Amino acid sequence: MQQREGASHDRAVPPTLAECFTQGWAEVTPAVPVLPGAAYAAKRRALLSARFPGERIVISAGGLKVRSNDFDYPFRPHSAFLHLTADEGGGAAPASVLVLEPTGTGHDATVFVRPRSLRDGGPNGTEFYRDRRYGEFWTGRRRTLAETSDALGLTALPRDDLARALASDVPTRVVRGQDPVVDAAAPPAAGAESELLAYFSELRLVKDAWEVEQMRAAVGHTVVAFHDVAGELPTAMRLARGERWIEGTFNRRARLEGYGLGFETIAAAGAHACVLHWTRNDGLVRDGELLLLDAGVETDTCYTGDVTRTLPVGGRFTDAQRQVYDLVYAAQSAGIAALRPGAQFGDFHDAATRVIAEGLDAWGLRPGGAGPHDRSLYGRYTVCGTGHMLGLDCHDCADARSSAYLHGALEPGHVLTVEPGLYFQPDDLTVPAHLRGIGVRIEDDFLITSDGADCLSSALPRAADDVEAWVTAAR
Repeated sequence: MQQREGASHDRAVPPTLAECFTQGWAEVTPAVPVLPGAAYAAKRRALLSARFPGERIVISAGGLKVRSNDFDYPFRPHSAFLHLTADEGGGAAPASVLVLEPTGTGHDATVFVRPRSLRDGGPNGTEFYRDRRYGEFWTGRRRTLAETSDALGLTALPRDDLARALASDVPTRVVRGQDPVVDAAAPPAAGAESELLAYFSELRLVKDAWEVEQMRAAVGHTVVAFHDVAGELPTAMRLARGERWIEGTFNRRARLEGYGLGFETIAAAGAHACVLHWTRNDGLVRDGELLLLDAGVETDTCYTGDVTRTLPVGGRFTDAQRQVYDLVYAAQSAGIAALRPGAQFGDFHDAATRVIAEGLDAWGLRPGGAGPHDRSLYGRYTVCGTGHMLGLDCHDCADARSSAYLHGALEPGHVLTVEPGLYFQPDDLTVPAHLRGIGVRIEDDFLITSDGADCLSSALPRAADDVEAWVTAAR
């Protein structure tokens, strides 16, 4: 069990000091209000209950993962656990597990958690000062069972009771690969497990009112962080690893305003912008080159923004840079115009791709002599798609069935990105020399509404002239 797992992280303590730790502690019982999203999470659990009647559903928050030796990565709960509890990243205890136990009329929901460290000197009463992985003196105070119950509006029981609770013979579906005790509760069943994961993803496709608030907050914080970065370009230009300064500037705002990053920040200057997921961020930021910044702030509730801007470092695009930027801008504008309820998810991608293809044709860049709509060959310069769903994950709802997502229709409450790009590799001999090494992506986040789409990131400049004015004013 988890208590014994922590024992390997125990710190040896002399008996006299151990005795000292058993007394002299004040009883602290803060009032814990119910979390704002708890009522919405209860509605989601009701839908889950109706979808899988008579079956036990087990969702783990996941546990700590070792980074090196006795240091762990920061804990971030599994998105399905977050969605069904509305817990917060900083409040959820590692190895928490949500169990929906079937009843005659539905399900009883219980969360099994590692409670606050006892201080009574009993068998588990040394954890708070000895256990370097879970002890309160080492990692901070956890909620008591009562506090967890109050915060989530759920029954909360000790994590040590989990195996016993899962031992009865009930048809069980689990989110596998997050917790060995959970994995042991049901034999592997790929079909049943993929069906469960697909349902969780599809349940997240349409955001409710509370989730929309979280998305607005996440994107709003992201916008502020982009403004921070624009003001730091002169400093970044003076440093040997200017990309790292850009990364740190954004990340500082993310930690200040939220739980952290929705994904690793891409701060790609010069030809690094042609690497779609450049996160090494160890390069120079030079006057006359472009900086492609793709980043998102994750709120305390773990909803994330995802925005990209490509900035002229010195404040002005060169002719070649503006040529590429303006084509990407036109493609994004066409994609945005295609966003409306009832439109197919792929429509905005088709609209943006068509503009890219026609623009490249006009430049004489028709790879292999392809026609204007042959994506497979134009992909040499575009590489990836033009957008994705956004929410608790940057690439949210990824396990949804194609019929519900990629081949589905847009609905009010969908939140997604539109992010076309052109990436001309520095060694691509099919591209004129003056375009090689230029990478441009423009990405914004949109909420589908009853009559169109609301750009959540509209506070950031998008057109080339406006971007130049923004960067120049921020210097």
